[in-house]
Amino acid sequence: MSLPRADWLVGDRRAAAAERIYAAAAEMAARDGFDALDIDALAARVHCSRATVYRHAGGKSQIRDAVLGRLAASIVEEVRRAVDRLTGAQRVLVAVTVALQLIRADPMFDLLLSALRRADGMAGLTQSPVPAAFATELSGLAQDDPVAAAWIVRLVLSLLLWPGADEAAEQEMLRRFVAPAFS
Repeated sequence: MSLPRADWLVGDRRAAAAERIYAAAAEMAARDGFDALDIDALAARVHCSRATVYRHAGGKSQIRDAVLGRLAASIVEEVRRAVDRLTGAQRVLVAVTVALQLIRADPMFDLLLSALRRADGMAGLTQSPVPAAFATELSGLAQDDPVAAAWIVRLVLSLLLWPGADEAAEQEMLRRFVAPAFS
């Protein structure tokens, strides 16, 4: 097995190329949504060929998943800390509430949500396994319950795109309608 090529000037060129591609893809997704992500436009943006994009970052779904993972990393860590030692409905409510607060406060997610509002960009986001994996872990769901994970992803997206009248109203909706599903 060979290691990634490194040289004294730029270090791991494969990782550097992937990071550059993911950064450009994140900017493009924030501007136009994930469904509008085009490999040719991405290659032109980072001044390389389509083949280079595929070699270093994969296809659209792999790039989408990597960008989502990178965007969500800090939010996921904060939610993990908030739900540590919680279980059941309380864990789900805290996970959803903290995730909503952090996503709403993140400028990159705000741009991404704006792009999703303008376009039919939900399909790419809801088809990615990344949000469902985070929902499964952070809510304490069983690994074999993909329907519950997909429902939580859609719940969070709906509250992001169509929030309650205020925080108290949103919390009341969560307590009355979400908590019973996990009691």
